Amino acid sequence: MNKQTIPSKISKQEALDYHSSGKPGKIEVVPTKPHSTQRDLSLAYSPGVAEPCLEIAKNPEDVYKYTAKGNLVAVISNGTAVLGLGDIGALAGKPVMEGKGMLFKIYAGIDVFDIEVDTKDTEIFIQTVKAIAPTFGGINLEDIKAPECFEIETRLKEELDIPLMHDDQHGTAIISTAALINACELTKKDLSKIKLVMNGAGAAAISCAKLYVSVGVKRENILMLDSKGVISDERKDLDAQKKAFAVKTSARTLAEAMKDADVFIGLSKGNIVSNAMVRSMAKNPIVLALANPDPEISYEEAMASRDDIIVATGRSDHPNQVNNVLGFPFIFRGALDVRATKINEEMKLAAVYAIASLAKEPVPDSVNLAYNTRNLVFGKDYIIPKPIDPRLIYTVSPAVAKAAMESGAAKKKITDWEEYKNELITLMGQDNKLIRTFTEKAKRNPKRVVFAEADNYKILKSALALKEEGVAYPILLGDIERINSMAKEYSIDLSDMEMIDPLSDEMSALSLQFSEAFLEKRQRRGVTIYEARRSMKDRHHFGAMMVEKGMADAMISGVTRSYASPIKIALQTIGMQEGVRLAAGMYIITTGKGTFFFADTTVNVDPTTQDLIDITLLVAQSVKRFGITPRIAMLSYSNFGSSEGDEPTKVRDAVNYLHRNHPDIIVDGELQANFATNASLLKDQFPFSTLANKNVNTLIFPNLSSGNIAYKLIYEIGGAEVIGPILLGLKKPMHVLPLDCSVREIVNLATIAVVEAQELSKE
Repeated sequence: MNKQTIPSKISKQEALDYHSSGKPGKIEVVPTKPHSTQRDLSLAYSPGVAEPCLEIAKNPEDVYKYTAKGNLVAVISNGTAVLGLGDIGALAGKPVMEGKGMLFKIYAGIDVFDIEVDTKDTEIFIQTVKAIAPTFGGINLEDIKAPECFEIETRLKEELDIPLMHDDQHGTAIISTAALINACELTKKDLSKIKLVMNGAGAAAISCAKLYVSVGVKRENILMLDSKGVISDERKDLDAQKKAFAVKTSARTLAEAMKDADVFIGLSKGNIVSNAMVRSMAKNPIVLALANPDPEISYEEAMASRDDIIVATGRSDHPNQVNNVLGFPFIFRGALDVRATKINEEMKLAAVYAIASLAKEPVPDSVNLAYNTRNLVFGKDYIIPKPIDPRLIYTVSPAVAKAAMESGAAKKKITDWEEYKNELITLMGQDNKLIRTFTEKAKRNPKRVVFAEADNYKILKSALALKEEGVAYPILLGDIERINSMAKEYSIDLSDMEMIDPLSDEMSALSLQFSEAFLEKRQRRGVTIYEARRSMKDRHHFGAMMVEKGMADAMISGVTRSYASPIKIALQTIGMQEGVRLAAGMYIITTGKGTFFFADTTVNVDPTTQDLIDITLLVAQSVKRFGITPRIAMLSYSNFGSSEGDEPTKVRDAVNYLHRNHPDIIVDGELQANFATNASLLKDQFPFSTLANKNVNTLIFPNLSSGNIAYKLIYEIGGAEVIGPILLGLKKPMHVLPLDCSVREIVNLATIAVVEAQELSKE
């Protein structure tokens, strides 16, 4: 195995644990129809299943009406060119194929079966794929080595009537072509006149070169190199694919080829391009160094070589990431939605131009938020969209679908493109990439997060993940010897991580300083000098005071204590925001219908009308900080006065107050939960509501019991991802973990704390 293919920040054990924990693997099949009764099962299978079978037998196209074929893609490989690992075999390539399936699902809502074919015989592979093709709406060929991949794709495209693409060839080609078009526009270079050097002559390189020619690059202006040097017309060792790009030239080496070149495209291996080579290029050079994980020249070296350069890599930690995920999910989405018989050149070019054009449009706040900027604009550091851009699915997919229709490849027509766009948005769920957005934003400006219970295995694993991902700078509180012993026991690398023992002699002066500050805050609330000093020997008090004094930006606590205790400490030490009279608890709930914010779920037992008003204002402020417009439903067992009682009355009064005094906030109630979460139902029954025609994303519960029960039910039964609880109302972020939290939940909550700290520092 080429160890360089695994980034150093991810340990071998962590990767193995990720794939083996819980259900092995990364994907599963989920029923889409009711199946709880005998009648359901009779409809699903015998005898009811006979009816759709007979309909399909009469009209084969009805298979799209009665089965999942239309949204099902096969990811098929023989494991002969897996990532940077090479020919590792079909079975060893299965984790990659599952991963590809997961990307299809999370980015475009496409279901996938991964299929590993154990043969290197081209004809057997082709016949196998042809034999199983009726199962699928599309086929994504993956990780098949050259030159066999060319024949396999060509034959299957000719012999099958469903969309098919070898993403290793065409994915990189599509995304890099979009980057090339925009980089040439910025540097005022004419595509037909540029001199382009391509290091690499495999499947991806050949496909890239062909697509570059399709957008205007002259074939005779492309100098391609393989492991033996420049592919010139004097070479006698070339296969048909390479021979098509052989040119007359005196250049033999990469250094000679790059002299006066306008563009360098790297599809080879890392660290083979020198600063001198880059400096020898023409004015305003474009360098797309796409080898992964190590580019042909590092981003830093390339940028340091000259000031007039535009650089793109395949890495996510630098501007201009050329990533196939910008293309393949959305290309297949568009192709499937018009039942395309193929993915042709017109469809690929449509994807190219859609991606290139999207980079020139105003960037959504959610993307700016993730990259810690308010003004990400088209320029040398932004020549292609970011992978998390939510507009990709409703920009690229319609473009591909239109091209399929216009080129005659579509069996189904779309007539209402605005409706199709809305369907795509609904398919993915509003804000469904929220935690990925938070993570990207946190990485742009990591903050110091203090963990009060560092002698806990899950806390140490979480701290390591946060540090290695570049999300936060963890500060570990506790007995240092014990922390190191636990880290050694579980093979957790804590090197370069700050550790503090509040009970150590080294901390006595700081502890005394903290106790004096705490006494000043609490001396008129019954706290004595002795109690203040004793409190600072407690890690939770000590950590909270670190946040209060600016020695840390946020604090995570509670994994070993009941929820109320750390909250009390936070209120006494950090204190409330100016003008805020109560704290509240909020959970972020990510579901198939989108992301929701639930409050109050953890703090206020039986809030009054004024409490509900304050909770709503706190939640609205927090959701806005995340770059999301809150659309708030205040819940009850009543709909707009349909029932009387103390609870609906207090909710109703709170809503009336908010309407009068905070008309900028989108809020309504009192509402039952089903009306609040079903926009069509709400519009039909209560069209006067301020939430009519709006998808609610924030739910305010009338009491702690209902809120707490709701989030736990949706987590355990509904399979939602839950992030929280997020403690609202404090001056600085301090969050309390549930006792049974996982490492993932700790990491997510700490990430939220970093984003909050970033936003609070701006205020």
